[in-house]
Amino acid sequence: MADQSPVVALFGYEASAFTWKARWALKIKQIPYTFITVPSMMPRAVLKDTFGLTYRKIPVLAIGKEVYCDTSLIIEALEHFFPDSEGYQSLYPRAADGRNYRPMMRGFASYWIDRPFFRATCGLMPGSVWRTSFGQDRAGLIGHTLDPDKLEKKIPENMARFDMQLSLLEPLFEPKDSPWIFSTSAPSLADLAMYYQLWWGVEVAKGHLINNLTAGGTEDTDTEGASAVFNAQRYPGTFTWYRTMQRYLESLPTVEHKDPAFSEVLQQIKESPSLGRKSLLLPTPRSSHAEFDRKCGLVEGAMVSVAPDDTGMNDPTFGTLVTLSPEEVVIKPQALEKSAEVETRIHFPRLGFVIRPADKAKL
Repeated sequence: MADQSPVVALFGYEASAFTWKARWALKIKQIPYTFITVPSMMPRAVLKDTFGLTYRKIPVLAIGKEVYCDTSLIIEALEHFFPDSEGYQSLYPRAADGRNYRPMMRGFASYWIDRPFFRATCGLMPGSVWRTSFGQDRAGLIGHTLDPDKLEKKIPENMARFDMQLSLLEPLFEPKDSPWIFSTSAPSLADLAMYYQLWWGVEVAKGHLINNLTAGGTEDTDTEGASAVFNAQRYPGTFTWYRTMQRYLESLPTVEHKDPAFSEVLQQIKESPSLGRKSLLLPTPRSSHAEFDRKCGLVEGAMVSVAPDDTGMNDPTFGTLVTLSPEEVVIKPQALEKSAEVETRIHFPRLGFVIRPADKAKL
């Protein structure tokens, strides 16, 4: 993508943990991009008006007219379109033993850090967060009401869960030739995943970021947070690695252009070249298994629903199925009352999502 590269635009907000995962991925790979700030809660008019996108999770990445949802797929798109063969750093450097641990790195990020570890860090948020409209918004995302008083009382229990996670992870950081998790020559997705989530958990436990998170619903504080659990004495290996990763990220040149006039970004998106059909899907070892997809009603042109298999499952995205692989589904979003500014295609991972014919969305 070195020649005539399309605009790269990341939509997110400052207090979003997963937005930081994508921002630091772009920084590690040294991909110039535009950051567009969106509200921490629905509605997000810029995404709906520009792309016809009503998906409620953040971040969202646009590479030209193609829109990628969920960081598990965003990372893969960045690796594919901005490869190390063109001078961009890979998030999957080979380990010192020469092996390719990419599947293990992806699993570590998606199945451990982005799920149980994230649940532990979420539980460290001050009770004041849940007493704002943010609490009501996230109750809708989760699918049940949230009791701020109960959540506040559970913070010690959640701190113990956070401690358990750190205990499980500490052996990764026993002294070795490389400071990185998989003994790679540079940070991998595994290091990025653990760092963004640990950084975010430490910050919100102190009461940092919560004013942004709640759109002004509560003020930031500066308490001791999780310092009794995460410190150099209790988890020396993890703490040393954390500081090393922090210094590494701080040493990298900035590649972010934050919140320019959106009209300029929109024009760049409109002028970006469209991907050809053969380039729509990210590479996978095998193509989609047509027989089983057909039996599931997943055929080109079908109206389908795409929904996360955890939070947000009650708010599916509907659209026409364009194509799919074992790991990715591409849809043309369902037309809304107001036509979108850009005729786009929305890419979702199949990992962590359920894709069904629209008439079977609630099964």
